[in-house]
Formats: sequence, structure tokens, C-alpha cells
Amino acid sequence: MNRADPQAERAATGAARPWWKGAAIYQIYPRSFQDSNGDGIGDLPGITQRLPHVASLGVDAIWISPFFTSPMKDFGYDVSDYCDVDPIFGTLADFDALVARAHELGLRVLIDQVYSHTSDEHPWFAESRSDRINPKKDWYVWADAKPDGSPPSNWQSVFGGPAWTWDARRGQYYLHNFLNSQPQLNMHNRDVQDAVLGVMRFWLDRGVDGFRIDALNFAMHDPELRDNPPAPATDKPRTRPFDFQLKKYNMSHPDIPPFIERIRSLTDAYDGIFTVAEVGGDEAESEMKAFTAGESHLNSAYGFNFLYAEKLTPGAICAALAEWPDEDGIGWPSWAFENHDAPRAVSRWWVPEDRERAARLKMTLLVCLRGNIILYYGEELGLTQVDIPYEQLHDPEAIANWPLTLSRDGARTPMPWQADAAHGGFTAGEPWLPLGEENAARSVEAQEADEGSLLNHTRALLALRRATPALHHGAVSRCECVGELFVIERRDEGQHVRCLFNLGSFDVAPPADLAKGTVLTATNAATPANLPPFSALVTEL
Repeated sequence: MNRADPQAERAATGAARPWWKGAAIYQIYPRSFQDSNGDGIGDLPGITQRLPHVASLGVDAIWISPFFTSPMKDFGYDVSDYCDVDPIFGTLADFDALVARAHELGLRVLIDQVYSHTSDEHPWFAESRSDRINPKKDWYVWADAKPDGSPPSNWQSVFGGPAWTWDARRGQYYLHNFLNSQPQLNMHNRDVQDAVLGVMRFWLDRGVDGFRIDALNFAMHDPELRDNPPAPATDKPRTRPFDFQLKKYNMSHPDIPPFIERIRSLTDAYDGIFTVAEVGGDEAESEMKAFTAGESHLNSAYGFNFLYAEKLTPGAICAALAEWPDEDGIGWPSWAFENHDAPRAVSRWWVPEDRERAARLKMTLLVCLRGNIILYYGEELGLTQVDIPYEQLHDPEAIANWPLTLSRDGARTPMPWQADAAHGGFTAGEPWLPLGEENAARSVEAQEADEGSLLNHTRALLALRRATPALHHGAVSRCECVGELFVIERRDEGQHVRCLFNLGSFDVAPPADLAKGTVLTATNAATPANLPPFSALVTEL
């Protein structure tokens, strides 16, 4: 299958620079993007139908969250067949049509890969649990009980409770860092590595342009099964047993980077493939660097610097950028303010009366960051977090920890397409989650007709980023506060761009030395003489 023609990317970014360096990536949560058959659940043909909208934004690629065969206990992150499409989303032929259409529109296609665990309905696990002598007996993490019958270690699962479940067939415990229906693959086993590399090759041969690898630092555990130490006390509330431990032994094993080298060897055999890892946890920054070091590992990684942040602060932004200097041997970061695992940023960071202006500021800030930027579906519309009542929850983490864990469902609500259509034009049936009245009013149709909408603001910003080398891939030469203004400066081969932000609620007059330059874009009526609340000014010096 033909991939997107890289000729246009080379013209825009230079022949020596890979297409993904500085890319804007649009994440699609398939259950919630567009339903094509009236069952209330988004699907692959629905995504294909709406790809022209995505292309109109000016992004470089789409990232599609899991659509593989799954019992959907964790909504696709519990895979029972890595090489097929779940019927609720369509067929392999539908996927092939999606890839072909995306490439026609100049969009690359990235897909999720989940290598730390499978569903307990995967045939690999069915065989592995059948007895202790089968060919896949060591494909998952099995261990004997302690003499008193208790689990092999004190490890706790992310979703609550022990990370070990007893299985009577083998008379052993199996490890699961998430739901007990998501048994942990034993990635120390070379045969398991070969199997997941075969999965990657299957999708590469179908024409995908890269992968986002889920929970990669959970891929390998301590084979000695040593207990995790207790976590020191903090001022943050602990809502799960998982929060009481330092995750030293159940994840983040030093053999993960050598496995990543095998991934890179495979992807290098194809043209223009991009790989990015999701990395969370206590040691995320160091692990992201290890996973992306040099030219033999992944291309990029992203953490949760902003995804779980309760506030957007200059200090947090500068600290994040400082971890990724423009130096040889240092990897290339990716940034997201929103995704399927975190509440919508406009709801996390701002009160309702400030959100419209703040959403425009947030998008301007995102395009000024050094690294790849990831937009979550609906972020271009300013979608807010929807309050999902308990009886309508689907998120297993939220259900288990109700009401202390904010539901991920509220950030996974259907995309509003049409202002006056039932359910915003998302489905002809009953949607799997409510759209939310506030978000229904922010439809694509309504914003298309408004030149000053956030949707059109986003398009203009992405076009500016692509056309401005310093913003697209330049180094960060300055990141600090000057009085009440936040300043980021970017440089690339003689081009110098200054980005000014007023994150506060009062007008600020910039000092004369900051107000210089040609204005490239102004957000929320900013001028060189005055930056109103939640405004931004980008100038070329």
C-alpha cells in the first residue's frame, strides 16, 4: 500500500528533516468521532467520512486509539486479537480504505500498540493458563504463591487492588498492572518480543506510518519479584493502593531500551515510520530520554507533564522544555494538553467564564512549544469536560474509585458535527455517551461559519507553525517570566521568534524591549502595546 507522498513534507521542512519532526498530530478516539451505522458507537468508516475535516486543520498525521478485537473491558486497551478490527469498528477492509483516504489527503496514519498486556480472552493467554507445560507457559508473568497463600509481591494495580490474581488452572498467580482481565505479557521472553514485532510488521505492511506505544514502561518487570518500597508522604490525596508505593520493581526494567532497539530495527526497514511512546510514572523524564536516545531507539515520547496538571504555569512549561534541549543525543519530545486519559484541559485549568478566551490562548501556546504537538479530537472546538452521572459511566477506573477519581468518560464524549442535528450529527442512534449540552453548541458546523471561531483560529495557528521554521522545529532560546508576561523565544538558522503570553486576568503592557518585531499572530486582541487577559502575541525579530 502506498504511503503518503513525502515530497510535500520535504518541501516544507527540508529534505534532511524527517516528516515527523515538529509535526502536528490529531488523536482520534474512534468510539466518539463519527458513527456510520447508527449503533451509537463511532467506527472506522465514520473516521474516513470525517477525514476532510481533519485535513483542513493542517495537521500532519492522525493517531487512532485502539480499534482491535477486544472485549472492551478497558475500551480497546485490552486486546484479544492484535491483527484484526473489532466488529463494532468495522473490518480490515474498512481500515485499508481509511489509510488510503488519509494518504490521498496528505495525512499520515499512526495507530496504538499495546505491548505490556493483552485481554484475558487473547488466545495466547488461554494457552498460557491451560497448564504449566504448554508452549506459551512463559508468555505471561506467572508466579507461585507465598507459603501463606498470599500474592508473590506487594505490587498494586493502577486501577485499584493487588496486581496479582490467582488462577486455579495453573495453581499460580498472574500479574496485571491494570485490570485483572489484562494479564501482563512477559516481554523478557524473546518469543513474546518476536510475536509483538510480528504484529507491528503486519500493520506496517498494511500501510501505517507509525505507532504510539501504550504504557511502554510497564512492558517489563523485576524477575525477582521484589516488593515495591512505600512512597514518601505528600500533600496529594491517595485514592488507590497504587499511590502508596514507589513503582520500583513492577515496571521500568532496564531491559526495556534493548527491546526498543529491536522495534527501531524493524521500523527502519520501512520508509518514514514514526514511533512515540507514552511514558508515565515517577521517573518519566529519565525513561523518556532512555527510550529516545540516539538513533537506535524510538523517535519521540510524551509524558503527563500537562495532562494531569491542575494548573497551567510558566514554571511547569519551562521545566518541561528544559528537559529536552537542542543537543546531540537528546531525543525529540511530544506534547499534549489533552487526551483520552485526562480531563479536558479547559475544564481543569480555568473557570467557566474564562474558558472561551483561555482555549484560544492554550492553542497558541501549544503551537509555540518545541517538539511534536498532539491535538485531541474536539480540542479545536474547545470541548469541555462533560459531567457523566454514575449510572452512565463506562470507565472502569472511575467506577472502581467513585467518586474520588474524575471519570475519563467525560473527555471521551461524542464529537459535535452539526448544530441542529440530533446528537450533533454524531449518530442516528443513541450515543454511547452523552454529548453534553455545552459541547453540542460548539459544533464544527457552527464554528465553520464564524471567522473568529476557535476552529478557524486553530487552522491559522497550525499554518503559521508549519510556515515558520523557528516555531516548527527551532530551539528554545528563552523561557521565563518578565513581570506579568510569560516569554518563550525560538530560533532556527537566523530566524528569531518571540512568543508573549498573558496568563493572568488583568491587562499587561509589555516593556518596550519585548514589544519589538513583526507581528505574526495576535490572540484575543493582543497588540505590542497591550496584552489583555488570556492573550498572546507572536512576533518575528
